[in-house]
Amino acid sequence: MILPPLPRARLVCPALRWRRGSFKSERTKIEQALAAGVGGFILFGGTRAAVTALARALRDVAGRPLLLGSDFERGPGQQVKGLTELPPPAALGYLNDLDATYAAASITATEARAVGLNWIFAPVCDLDIEPKNPIVQTRSFAADPERVAAHAAAWIRGCQEHGALACAKHYPGHGRTTTDSHEGLPIVEAMGDDVQRTDVAPFKAAVDAGVGSVMPAFVAYPRWDASGSAATFSPIILGYLRDTLRFSGLTVTDAFIMGGATAAAPEGEAAAAAIAAGCDMLLYPTDWAGVVHALEGVPAARAEEALARYEKSLGEWGMGDAGRVDDAMLVEHQKFADSLSDRAVHLIRGTSPALSKSLAVTIVDDDVGGPYTIPPRDVFAKTLATQGVRFPRNRTPDTRHLILVYAEPRSWKGRADLGAQSVAKLERLVPGASLVVLFAHPRLAAQIPGDVPVVCAWHGQALMQRAAARWVQAAGVQRG
Repeated sequence: MILPPLPRARLVCPALRWRRGSFKSERTKIEQALAAGVGGFILFGGTRAAVTALARALRDVAGRPLLLGSDFERGPGQQVKGLTELPPPAALGYLNDLDATYAAASITATEARAVGLNWIFAPVCDLDIEPKNPIVQTRSFAADPERVAAHAAAWIRGCQEHGALACAKHYPGHGRTTTDSHEGLPIVEAMGDDVQRTDVAPFKAAVDAGVGSVMPAFVAYPRWDASGSAATFSPIILGYLRDTLRFSGLTVTDAFIMGGATAAAPEGEAAAAAIAAGCDMLLYPTDWAGVVHALEGVPAARAEEALARYEKSLGEWGMGDAGRVDDAMLVEHQKFADSLSDRAVHLIRGTSPALSKSLAVTIVDDDVGGPYTIPPRDVFAKTLATQGVRFPRNRTPDTRHLILVYAEPRSWKGRADLGAQSVAKLERLVPGASLVVLFAHPRLAAQIPGDVPVVCAWHGQALMQRAAARWVQAAGVQRG
């Protein structure tokens, strides 16, 4: 079914996913959504060439500017193959180098615009203050509000000064939750004053830095808004953003595929409620056409206000392709990313072990089992192999055993720690091991038994695997 053009469709931003090597499976959705008049898309996956071609085609078919965004919390390489991966926010917060954070954001924006994207759903402004939080963890710069505020502001300036719209998320803060809004509606029982004083501080810094968009959380704060509505649907909490923090830009919901979006009402009704409460755009609905129809029930004045903010943002950030990023520039960006990752990898328990040129590597992968693919896990060993390290089938007396632990925050887990199977495997493997490399939040080292040395490498992405291999080469193998 092709909807006739509806002005309020501009407030809807469907998702486009790279599947089986192309975006072809999204062709019908693209045709129908553009004909209906949607305001933009969020893109997941793709190659550098394919995303560039898709973004250009979307604008050509639409015959108008669009907001085209993606989740680039760890740089554009997080989604687009061939672009630069950057360390996760927690690693940048650990380095606490604001110039580096600014530069990371500038690379992100520059490469995003070169492939036709103009909206980046970052930075995460949540505080890493709850050890049981299943979804924030290394996505946050830090636990300290001042540090998060400083890095969020630096990231926003780096992004927007290089031509892409940044998005501070997840207002007023997802850091206190112990459940995941992908699965349901988390409830934060902290007093509203406490949330405003601490959790909101990075969002105030974001607004002061001129951030162009803010993403409210599918999280309820009943001691701030007694109705129990999630921030996305709360005129009180959204009003604080507008009236107290003085934010005048675009508010965009988190993805409507998330359980927290529809915990209180069906998707169409919830979408209309979000716009009526003060949101301006709806991200990633499961039934975008149904949501467009549902918006006809939003009061006219509120819909016109949202449309005006969308048009203003489009005027400021809706440019298409903006310059090129050639291979030489990508090489320089990669060198910078490698330098950051090398600085971020560090020992968090014990002393550097003496290793040898003969290693055995065992993987404990806490990220296997969910609906999403995981990054390749062979990058660490391949990097060491290029430096002459051997991985014999049968261990010799000089072979040293390394354990790699992968544990990212993933929406399907519903927990912040290592699962029982991972812990049991570690208990079997750790005796006799020389080193554990933790591709996860450093606090998970507390679950690694014994006193084996542990090095923190933050995340299982290829960038951090290479950095961990270089650390092992420099700190261990050279002395072995």
